[in-house]
Amino acid sequence: MATFVLVPGAWLGSWVWRKITPALEKKGNSVYPVTLTGMGDRVHLARKEYGLETAVADVVNLIKFEDLHDVILVGHSFAGKVISAVYDRIPERIQRLFFLDAFIPGKIRTPQGGKESESQEYVKQMIEESERNGDGWKYPMTQAVISEIAYDVTGDDREWFLSKITPWPLKLAFDSITVSEKVDNAKKSYVFCMKEGENLSDKDRKYLDQLDGKYRIIQSGHYPMITKPDEAVDALVNLT
Repeated sequence: MATFVLVPGAWLGSWVWRKITPALEKKGNSVYPVTLTGMGDRVHLARKEYGLETAVADVVNLIKFEDLHDVILVGHSFAGKVISAVYDRIPERIQRLFFLDAFIPGKIRTPQGGKESESQEYVKQMIEESERNGDGWKYPMTQAVISEIAYDVTGDDREWFLSKITPWPLKLAFDSITVSEKVDNAKKSYVFCMKEGENLSDKDRKYLDQLDGKYRIIQSGHYPMITKPDEAVDALVNLT
């Protein structure tokens, strides 16, 4: 039996884990889906001042107040930054970091994963969209983003998905993290979601084979917890 803390990515809340939480619990695991402040059912708490520090506090406090130990800490998408920073604060509570198609920190001691890491064109596009439709500090999920990363969320799943997504506060997107050597030494597992599945280039395969942990490829868009829940559960259970 394991203890999973599930941290969702941009535009999401704890609702996104709804298909996989019962399956993990049925296998005897304890599961704690998180909603980060400012998104999902906590969208009413969104403030332009709240960024990565608030998100890290959300997860740290859940683990502490629920008295959790030996946690498998799962981060989806940008939440790879969140779980890395959480591990840096309370490594004694975390058994493993699990990056689910997520940001993976480099072994550097300087800020990473923030605004400076993105292309200027992408940053410009996010800021302009937030000014048009997000009060200048929130980035709504656009049709272009949906087409790029949620192309396989269809039918009833798509209707449900679109009814639940909430804007992504830009401070969450643009804040960087600085982590210590503790994160380098954490046990890690990885899932990569790729439209082409296992049909990878030699360069991509070399990169994956050099990771410091087990990995799996799921042929899907960015949301396997919705579109490939059985595969997502199998990966979470068997890569830990």
